[in-house]
This record gives sequence, C-alpha cells and structure tokens, in this order.
Amino acid sequence: MHFYNTTGNTDNQDDKPFVDVSKTGKVRPWKERKTANVSYAELLSILEFKKAENVGSCGRVLEFKPTDEGYLKLFRTWFCKSKLCPICNWRRSMKNSAQTQRIVESVIKDKPNARWLFLTLTTKNVIDGETLKSGLTEMTRAFNRLFKYKKVNKNLIGYMRNIEVTVNPETETYNQHMHVLLCVKSSYFKGTANYIPHKEWIQFWKKALKINYDPVVDIRPIKPNKKGDTDIQAAVKETSKYSVKSADFLSEKQDRNLEVVADLEHGLYKKRMIAYGGLFKEKHKILNLDDAEDGNLINTSDEEKVSESEEEANSIIAIWNFQKQNYYLQRGN
Repeated sequence: MHFYNTTGNTDNQDDKPFVDVSKTGKVRPWKERKTANVSYAELLSILEFKKAENVGSCGRVLEFKPTDEGYLKLFRTWFCKSKLCPICNWRRSMKNSAQTQRIVESVIKDKPNARWLFLTLTTKNVIDGETLKSGLTEMTRAFNRLFKYKKVNKNLIGYMRNIEVTVNPETETYNQHMHVLLCVKSSYFKGTANYIPHKEWIQFWKKALKINYDPVVDIRPIKPNKKGDTDIQAAVKETSKYSVKSADFLSEKQDRNLEVVADLEHGLYKKRMIAYGGLFKEKHKILNLDDAEDGNLINTSDEEKVSESEEEANSIIAIWNFQKQNYYLQRGN
C-alpha cells in the first residue's frame, strides 16, 4: 500500500521545499519525521495492521499561523498518536519535556531545599512481543511496589518516570528500562536511616521485581537551581525522550524491521509509558496540563499556542509530497 491519496492537493504547490524555523532559529525536522512515518506506515501495511492508512496520513497537511516575531506556530493538523509513530513521538517528547520543566520549576519554588536524583531501573532483556508485554506489566507493578517501601517513601516528595524500550540488534532482544526524576527531602542525605546507597537501591529493585539476580540500577544526585542548571535540564530531557526510537525499527534489514514492529506493537499495546507521583502529580493537575501521551500534540508548550489575534492571520499550509519526499507550500500562501 502507498499513501498517495490522502487529503491535500499536491498539484498546486511551490517548487521550493517548506522549511519551518523555530523562534530560537532551529529548523524543525518535519521532513525527517514524516519520511520515517511513511516507512513505518509501509511496514504496518505489509503486516496488515488496520491503522496503517491512518498512520500514513499523520501530519500530511500542516496549517500554520505566522507570528509578529517572524516564526510559525502550528495551528492545525491531524496526528495518528500511534506509540511508534516518529512524528507523534517527536511531538510527545517536546510536550513532555515542556510540561516536566514547568512542574520542576513549580516544585523548586515550593520546595527550595529539596534534593534531586536521577534513577534508572533496568530488567533482563526479553525476546518477543508477548514477553515484552508481560515484562512491562511486571516492571510497572514492581515500580509501584518499590515506591511503597518505607525507606524509599519516607523522604519522597514526588517523581516523574518514563519507560523506554530499546532494541539490541546483535541479540535481537528488547531492553526495557525506566528513567525516573526524583525529588526528595533534604533529610534523604542525613544518616543511614534515610540515605539509600547504590547497593541498597539494587536490592530494593531486586525485591520489587521478585527476581533472583541483581538488576542494573543507576542512581545519581543532580543539582537544579532557579537559573536552569544544566544537570536538571539534562535529567528532564532524558526522562522526556522517546519511549522507542524509530531507528530501532527502520534499519536496512526489512525482515527484521517487520519483526520488530510486530513485537513492539503487541508489547506496547495500551501500555502507559509516562507517569507522575506525589507532588509532581499534584502539580500536573494544578497547572492544568493535559495528557502528554494522548492529549493535544499541536501545542507542545504554552509558547506554541496560537493566540486569538494570531488566529486572524492568513494560514500558511504545507502539504507532504510523496513523490518528492518533502513538504511544499500550497500556492497562494
């Protein structure tokens, strides 16, 4: 199946490819994400997934509104919201990062003496979609058990966690792990009754997983400040990154790509990848933030929202041209 007949007329397009430059001067990677999206949709079509055509239509027509500052804001398009879609994952990552940054800033304001940790929790690799599905379910349950342990919970203020799945091309297995941004009371670092050393984190995670081997755990302190310390920015970025990278299923090996997509579609079906706890969850509600996974992917941050005055401006419309593999402006823009 090819996705040439979806909405949008490519006969009336400019000759030059469309380029979307952000407020900070960066070129937004619409072309790269859409190219990967089309390849992903083709794989779904071969595998006879019903959603293949919908995925291929994702981000097909982009409607923007110009701003007084000279850059464009996305005003209208259609996103498929498939968990593996390269376009949707890019938008989710940006939105998740912006939301987490707002939450962190609000928590720092309320809890200026709090301390911050970056935790990575890993389990053994799994071999296929079914073991991935059950593995992610058990990992989430283990995470919930872990944070109910008295020593873990006693100094906890809040957390944000994101599940990431990577593909090992050599062993053809799937690695599932969690990145967790933790905010704890300053008392966490005071005495053995409060502080949890690395070896103890390993044992807690082993107990929560109910396994007989020592899992890989990484725990490190980070030092945020009101000026936007690079450590906290890096932690937010790491916690907010793609749950699955498209490069893991868009390799040069087509047969393997089909296997990986089939496994990931099965393993990630209806799985919740992002979660907040404690004060982070409260702040998410107070700040009136919508769902970063299934919510609005047009507005990835408050800065990207189109104002009422900007809405009145003439739209700039870019349409994906499947033959030329790029976006082109509709003539008349």
